Amino acid sequence: MTTENISLFKAIGAKMDFLNQRQRIISQNISNSDTPKYRPKDLVPVDFGKVLQGVTKQGSHSVSLDTTRANHLPPPNEIPGTKSRKQKETYEVAPVGNAVVMEEQLIKSNQTVADYNLMTSLYQKNVGLIRMAIGAR
Repeated sequence: MTTENISLFKAIGAKMDFLNQRQRIISQNISNSDTPKYRPKDLVPVDFGKVLQGVTKQGSHSVSLDTTRANHLPPPNEIPGTKSRKQKETYEVAPVGNAVVMEEQLIKSNQTVADYNLMTSLYQKNVGLIRMAIGAR
């Protein structure tokens, strides 16, 4: 059995692939920062809530929260709606029509690197747990 067959490692690998692709797109944005009328691109992150809903509502089975005490949070469908507003995405636009803001791209790049390092650490820790469980050093 290899680590590629374990779903946790598949998920970590998929996240690392996503982060690799995102870093490539961010580097393209930075390299085109002087290209006239260039608009920055970015990958849309996966919404874990939607994925979880798809997993928990398969067929007639559903998963729900069990509130056994008054301190427990109620299930999401029992929470009254709150007002939310979507934040506008505004970009500075250069006189030539380029919308790449270097500070934003560098912040995204640093966040992507931090997320990748986190995934690498999680992978290493879980491999260490498996090795400890089977008695290997």
